[in-house]
Amino acid sequence: MSANNLAELIEVIRPQFELDWRGIHGAPHWARVRINGRRLARETGANPRVIDYFAFLHDSRRLHDGFDSEHGQRAARFAQELRDRHLPLDDDEFRLLEIACREHSHGTLNGDITVMTCWDADRLDLGRVGIRPDPERLCTAAARKPTTIEWAYKRSLQGIMLRERR
Repeated sequence: MSANNLAELIEVIRPQFELDWRGIHGAPHWARVRINGRRLARETGANPRVIDYFAFLHDSRRLHDGFDSEHGQRAARFAQELRDRHLPLDDDEFRLLEIACREHSHGTLNGDITVMTCWDADRLDLGRVGIRPDPERLCTAAARKPTTIEWAYKRSLQGIMLRERR
């Protein structure tokens, strides 16, 4: 995803985002998910284009920070609305994005490597809500590495520190 595509996508997402832009499900989380996913993809072979779009869309349709069982489904529908103009993905890539968004909070551990890498990229950022990622709840060997978990956990804690300063 080019910087221009990312800026355009954020311009579309931000006005409809109903939560705190810098909150636990906001833009800083999305940026960490993207970095996590890109790091994992170097080992898993996952499609980085799908990871990038997943990072910025998966929580974009949350209605609140608590339990919101339908937010993944809403994110997948939002991706469909954005597809022609803002998501230059082929049909296979788009299908993976939809699955990753729709099912990211279901706790599933099996699927396409790109989808599983998306889910792990999100789950590795649980430190932002005070939870250390559990390797038993991660999909890929790359994400389950203790060094990867520790790296991601430390980065996610930075989000807590930034929120506390506000």
